[in-house]
Amino acid sequence: MNEPTSTPPVPVVVVHAEACHLCDDAVEALADLSSTLPLAVRVVELESAEGASLVALHRPAMNPLVLVDGAYFSAGRLPRKKLAKLLDRRNAAAPQPASSVGA
Repeated sequence: MNEPTSTPPVPVVVVHAEACHLCDDAVEALADLSSTLPLAVRVVELESAEGASLVALHRPAMNPLVLVDGAYFSAGRLPRKKLAKLLDRRNAAAPQPASSVGA
């Protein structure tokens, strides 16, 4: 019987604009966080068809647009504490495998 051994990664999309220091900062911060938290970070360029579509849909006030699990999370400077709280809540709510009882 295959049981999950860890929480599946949370999909995070960053819509990145060229020459945007806040975009670069968000990508770097998420890369750092993904080393300790279950994140699957994907960067989408603003000039791409997908990037333009996401911006048209979510209408962020500034770049970068950040989506967590497909939902709007932030625009502009990445709120790291808010993201950590969201991920902590998700991890606490995730079902734990039945075999994870300590020995």
